[in-house]
Amino acid sequence: MTGPKTPTLIEEFAAAQAWWKDAGVDSDFDDMATNWLALPDEKVSQELTDPAYAPIPAAIPTSPAPRNSTAEKVELSPLGGEKSTWPGDLAAFQNWWLAEPSLDSGGSFPRIAPRGAAGAKLMIIVAEPEEQDSAHLLSGPLGKFLANILAAMGLDADEVYFAAALPRHIPMADWQQLQAAGLAQLLHHHIALAAPEKICALGRNIWPLLGHDLAQGSAHLPDFNHEGGSVPILGAEGLAELLRSPPRRKRFWQRWLNWTA
Repeated sequence: MTGPKTPTLIEEFAAAQAWWKDAGVDSDFDDMATNWLALPDEKVSQELTDPAYAPIPAAIPTSPAPRNSTAEKVELSPLGGEKSTWPGDLAAFQNWWLAEPSLDSGGSFPRIAPRGAAGAKLMIIVAEPEEQDSAHLLSGPLGKFLANILAAMGLDADEVYFAAALPRHIPMADWQQLQAAGLAQLLHHHIALAAPEKICALGRNIWPLLGHDLAQGSAHLPDFNHEGGSVPILGAEGLAELLRSPPRRKRFWQRWLNWTA
């Protein structure tokens, strides 16, 4: 019995070529880099001598002109227009609150007027009307919750003035921009016209409008001073936060008892 035939060198080379071909490799590689975009020699000679082939110089980027920070500051239109045009009595202000176009930029929710009479025992200020408000301010679920709070305080609705810092419900309102546009001054004017005995400000977003620094962490806001008079203010979390948090409700109630003792 004879053993297997040893392939010749030529047969081995042919077999190797066939294997590489079946593997899809049909090009030669070496360690020297090849410029695959190089032009033929005669083309290179033409581009070196013909001006038509001269390269276009790349544009040198220029530094942008320095910004004038003073000139670029956007002047925000004051909410409500010029203060000298604001109504000087409460009834006119409540109507103006619904009609003055410069008070806000519109939205999908209706404007809601404040309600109550001047000289109320307590002025309740919330950040904005409820999403469900339509007939009057705080007529939705949070308003019902507030009514229960007032009943526990021994206050009738006609002894309270209800106000919102904004004329309509605005989801994700930019409070810093609103303050820059004069919302604090507008709220102060509203308080002066309402002339309440006490103020309860419900909502962290409106505390800075009343002069409170949020970094202090206290909800006891400074008294509101106007034309020689001073009105005490109690601050608390918004109605939605109080409704869903028993500890916050307990803390607010204890503050209220201490404040009114």
